[in-house]
Amino acid sequence: MPAGNQWLHEVKYDGYRALIATGAKGPKIYTRTGLDWTDKFPGIAEAAKTLPAPALIDGEIVAYKEGKPDFSTLQEAIANGGEDLTFFAFDLLADHEDTTKLPQLARKERLRALLDGADGRILFSEHIVGAGEKLFETMCREGYEGIVSKRADAPYRGARTKAWLKVKCIHRQEFLIIGWTPSSAKGRGFRSLLLALNGPDGLVYAGKVGTGFNQATLHDLRERFDRIPAKEAPVKVPRAEARGAQWLQPKLVAEIAFTEFTAENVVRHGSFIGLREDKKPRDVVAEKPAPLPEIPAPAPSSIKISSRDRVIYPEAGLTKGQLADYYTAIAPVALRWLANRPISLVRCPQGRAKHCFFQKHDAGSFGERVHHVDVREKDGSVEPYLYVDDLDGIMACVQMGTIEFHGWGSLVADIEKPDRLVFDLDPDEGLDFAQVRRAAEDLKGHLADIGLTSWPLLSGGKGVHVVVPLLPEADWPAVRSFAERFARALAQAEPDRFTANLKKVTRKGKIFIDYLRNQRGATAVLPYVARARENAPVAAPISWTELRDLESAKLYTIRDAATLLERATSRALQGWGEAGQALPDL
Repeated sequence: MPAGNQWLHEVKYDGYRALIATGAKGPKIYTRTGLDWTDKFPGIAEAAKTLPAPALIDGEIVAYKEGKPDFSTLQEAIANGGEDLTFFAFDLLADHEDTTKLPQLARKERLRALLDGADGRILFSEHIVGAGEKLFETMCREGYEGIVSKRADAPYRGARTKAWLKVKCIHRQEFLIIGWTPSSAKGRGFRSLLLALNGPDGLVYAGKVGTGFNQATLHDLRERFDRIPAKEAPVKVPRAEARGAQWLQPKLVAEIAFTEFTAENVVRHGSFIGLREDKKPRDVVAEKPAPLPEIPAPAPSSIKISSRDRVIYPEAGLTKGQLADYYTAIAPVALRWLANRPISLVRCPQGRAKHCFFQKHDAGSFGERVHHVDVREKDGSVEPYLYVDDLDGIMACVQMGTIEFHGWGSLVADIEKPDRLVFDLDPDEGLDFAQVRRAAEDLKGHLADIGLTSWPLLSGGKGVHVVVPLLPEADWPAVRSFAERFARALAQAEPDRFTANLKKVTRKGKIFIDYLRNQRGATAVLPYVARARENAPVAAPISWTELRDLESAKLYTIRDAATLLERATSRALQGWGEAGQALPDL
């Protein structure tokens, strides 16, 4: 059982793995080997018509027996027309674009949004991050097959890898049926099956199984056996086991549950589960427990941090080295927002209590790990704006005295198309944080009324940023216009609470809705960035539920890297690129 928050864990469903492909010609359902089984699952195919197109979704088709997925029941349902089935979706390979390179957790959150409003026969496969042992114990206690553990940061691979691990409650795998023994009982098609596996030098005998059959299964199997007889055993079988056996060509794949392999490498206490028509005979080999894969530690930065003992937060005694260590630890999640975005830096070479200044243009002093993108200004001139794309870039900035990173609302790939809105709620001096919380909640509700999802970012200062992920479709003038009209409408509706006026004289006793972050060239502090403020607070994404109980926007500091990393793997928050939405007309 892999431990730690690098892993997410799902139920292992007892069914058929399948891909749903949606497109202009209607949905198709494919097996893992590429067979078109749309006709076998007409109910799922009909339900898939409610899904957006084009998309490619990985999942498992199951049937229920007594409230749990059951493979035998699935086979009966397929034989009866394939209507009463459920598809559990657990991965997204494409959604108008290839998503396989995204991290597993990002793909699942994008999948969750895509399935919103889907037919009830297509369900999102829930997961937990960390604590896999608890889920495993629960699944085994309730009679499930086990769980599947997946690396939260892994891309999608169309093959077996150590990034996806099956953890089973009991031994259960596929075997080839190579023969059967007759039964003396009247009406019983056979007494037991003889099994084999593919080994390095050909087939290897793997034992017998004589339980798990109902009358319908016995009849169906005998009919299949009559079509593939063999004159002799395809593998060497002990004489006692072979006595009276009828041999078969090794073409049928059976799934068998068993307690263990004996010293002779044959199954003990085996029970027949069902035929696996989705598995190829040549792929049937013994499954053996494997050691847990080692997760390599993040590669250290190649940038050397000098003067590590220099105190840059004098009130807390925190040093430049500690700030560098924080950014090294948090980089895997911070780079989701910080990387490949034009940035402005807050540099404090002698510490936050001394001279600090903004820098947004590349003066050539940071080295090759910090890049620039040429941006045409209003006057026609071209200026080199800074950006980074990895940990070395962050460290090069920290080495030069950077504490804060503020980002544009767009990426360097297309700086003219913003991928987010930010409403900065800036309270007047003396206002209680409870008023800021309530204001953020109200903005969330008004945005939801016009179809926009948002999430809160603690600024690490006095206020809260309400962040709205956007599809990068609208240009800057449209986004700025929308943000201004939205903010001014709120200020007009509740003039005693809000102002959208930049002048400080208008802010007395009110919350300034700063919409000016949403114009070309403007920046806002990015998630997980340290602030050049007393006690080293951090700008931290949180959930709306968490916001309701907070008393300050300075909940986390650079000492809390481990906590922030753990939170970042939860599914409570979505990144801008994972929950993009079109800007509505207003």
